Amino acid sequence: MARSTLTPPRTAPPAATPRRGSAGGGRTRDPRAPRTLRPRTLVIAALAWLVAAVFLLPYAEMVITALRPASELRDATYLPSEFKWANFVDVWRESHLGDNLRVTLLVAAGSTLLVLLVAVPAAYYTARVRFRGRKLFLLLVLVTQMFQPTSLLVGLYREFYQLDMLNSVWTLILCNAAFNLAFAIWILTAYFASIPVALEESAMIDGLGRGGALLRITLPLAMPGVVTAMIFTFIAAWNEFVMGLTLSTVPENQPLTVGINSFIGNYTVQWNFLFAGSVIAIVPVVVLFALIERKVVSGLTAGSVK
Repeated sequence: MARSTLTPPRTAPPAATPRRGSAGGGRTRDPRAPRTLRPRTLVIAALAWLVAAVFLLPYAEMVITALRPASELRDATYLPSEFKWANFVDVWRESHLGDNLRVTLLVAAGSTLLVLLVAVPAAYYTARVRFRGRKLFLLLVLVTQMFQPTSLLVGLYREFYQLDMLNSVWTLILCNAAFNLAFAIWILTAYFASIPVALEESAMIDGLGRGGALLRITLPLAMPGVVTAMIFTFIAAWNEFVMGLTLSTVPENQPLTVGINSFIGNYTVQWNFLFAGSVIAIVPVVVLFALIERKVVSGLTAGSVK
């Protein structure tokens, strides 16, 4: 006689527990529905826009003045009757602004490249090797940041005069690189110290040397710090004025900051040309900073967390 098998009765699935925040297990909120903004968020956003407007207002005034006709420079109206775009063409033709811009580009790019070529190996060696006098070396690097270029101008002028290097782009490159080298070494040392040594040791076990581990492993990881040092050096060299005014006396060989200053005379100021040249001067830096802003922010926090 065959044994009959009994099928166990089916049990109903447990009821779904209502989510937190739904009254009586009702419908949950659709994640695709627009969120309601809190009053605190609105206040913070309004304050942020207000602060941004305060900082951007001088730049707006600079652009508007650059587009004013010469006959309306002293008018009390905020906007001119017409925008004279020819001011940018006139300032380019009637001055050495093109040559000044070329000199500034060469000086900023050359000094930035020179700083990176020296600061990267110096910072890497300082972060990895505990050599005798390491703290003294870092202290001396920090002390060099305390010297202002104006306090060394007389010595620099006499030195480059004896070397027959006045009115030279190489002179400005060397000076700007020297005054920005300490900051680059400090920030890169902190970033290299935050990268684990075990990564380089694993690479050297696989057959890479010290230089290969630096170029293929450590340097790509340290790119945010390198980009931070690069952008700060570039901006510092771009905005430098005192050394360019002292070490370059020929108008064609002067940087852009000195060339713009030539629109300020003893008795008159060409405000439209002055502001037009200022707009031309800030555009490359603003574009460069906007392109690499995220890496600059991450590089500034390098070494803060272990």
